[in-house]
Amino acid sequence: QVQLQESGPGLVKPSQTLSLTCTVSGASITTNFYYWSWIRQPPGKGLEWIGYIAFSGTPYYSPSLKNRTSISRDTSKNQFTLQLSSVTPEDTAVYYCASKVIVGYAHPNSPSDYDTWGQGTQVTVSS
Repeated sequence: QVQLQESGPGLVKPSQTLSLTCTVSGASITTNFYYWSWIRQPPGKGLEWIGYIAFSGTPYYSPSLKNRTSISRDTSKNQFTLQLSSVTPEDTAVYYCASKVIVGYAHPNSPSDYDTWGQGTQVTVSS
């Protein structure tokens, strides 16, 4: 059974880079057909997909955030990481990591595509 745990600072200053790590247990992040994603939910709003890194190591980002987003992985630690640059108070949200196994061609770019989630971590952007 896959389990996910987010970690990182809860407070980030405007213009800085938000950095979060998701630690995975129960499966290797290089296992075929796994997609590892970051999703967020701003206060009072719906879930927003940020991007994923596939089992192959290839990342893919939401078009609306791709200029500020980087998702990478550390296979030795079985972790993947989100970096979101030039943050503003509008980036305040609960951030989740999530996963899904999809055999064959796939591009899981919606929160509803994912069936395994971490508990989420609150990130506030404020000076």
